Amino acid sequence: MARVLHNLLLFLIRLALKIRVVGYWSLIYAYCALCSVVALLKLWWNIVLRPTTTFQWVIRETPPACLNDTSLGTHCYVRIKESGLRFHYVAAGERGKPLMLFLHGFPEFWFSWRYQLREFKSEFRVVAIDMRGYGESDLPLSSESYRFDYLVTDVKDIVEYLGYNRCCLVGHDWGGTIAWLFAIHYPEMVTKLIVLNCPHPSVFADYALRHPSQLLKSSHFFFFQLPRFPELMLSINDFKALKALFTSRNTGIGRKGRWLTAEDLEAYLYALSQPGALTGALNYYRNVFSSLPLSHNHVRSPVLLLWGERDAFLEQEMAEACRLYIRNHFRLNIISGASHWLQQDQPDIVNTLIWTFLKEGEGRKSYRN
Repeated sequence: MARVLHNLLLFLIRLALKIRVVGYWSLIYAYCALCSVVALLKLWWNIVLRPTTTFQWVIRETPPACLNDTSLGTHCYVRIKESGLRFHYVAAGERGKPLMLFLHGFPEFWFSWRYQLREFKSEFRVVAIDMRGYGESDLPLSSESYRFDYLVTDVKDIVEYLGYNRCCLVGHDWGGTIAWLFAIHYPEMVTKLIVLNCPHPSVFADYALRHPSQLLKSSHFFFFQLPRFPELMLSINDFKALKALFTSRNTGIGRKGRWLTAEDLEAYLYALSQPGALTGALNYYRNVFSSLPLSHNHVRSPVLLLWGERDAFLEQEMAEACRLYIRNHFRLNIISGASHWLQQDQPDIVNTLIWTFLKEGEGRKSYRN
């Protein structure tokens, strides 16, 4: 009798897990379908309003001068032997100084760290990379090439190529996700972790499923699962959606800080208008659902989490919840009036908070190899 009950219990547990998996993917596909309908309506309305310009966009041929500003650093390239991919990065500060590595988010590239490159090059070897699929780095077109394990390995390979065995790691948005994961899997290589407007991946997965308001704010995750259509919607009307993302009142940079200049905006459009660039950026989203939940969660490095109070995409409650997964010192700073792009619209405050965190505990000497 006991054996029968045991087998029945196992069967019910397996059945519950299968139902949960089916429910999870059903939710994803249903939300993808809903987002597709909304996008199609937007496309139809654009065609009605601008029949001659909707499907016109310009590939920028010449980079704006700000991308060649020597005060930001030197443009360099590295080809990783294992993956065969070539990565572009901008570096400043003396070789041999502690490494501070910057990972950008969507839809950005190394340029999003311009204020931090200038600020921290006095004490660090600062390196801002174009992650795979972005900027001048190689662009694998297969979405399978953007699995979490590949993205994390990219960071490890770049750190080692630069001649270091550890670094101070700084990430924003998608770069923040990869920074969390790198600190989880390679704790010995992260002296301190600094994340901007990106929750721990497990916090995000749990919170989004429990809070419809966050699920709504994350609707782009579902829309971007579709092939080709998101690239089209981001390109129409000469990349109007991308321009709005960076400059609109609701989501843009500089609502209470520094505004994105016309030249800065052209820098983003130059990078994102290149053939295949949008597909590379969107492929980060096209593997996310199959990569969660995580099998390992805990972060053993000291962590600074900076959060823009007026982030249009992520709810602030997730920031404090990250504490559950950190097995070391954790500092959380909410920046009043800052947007999702806080290192660009509040650079002075962000830089000051980073300096304060770097000076805590072991001090700057702890960053040296």
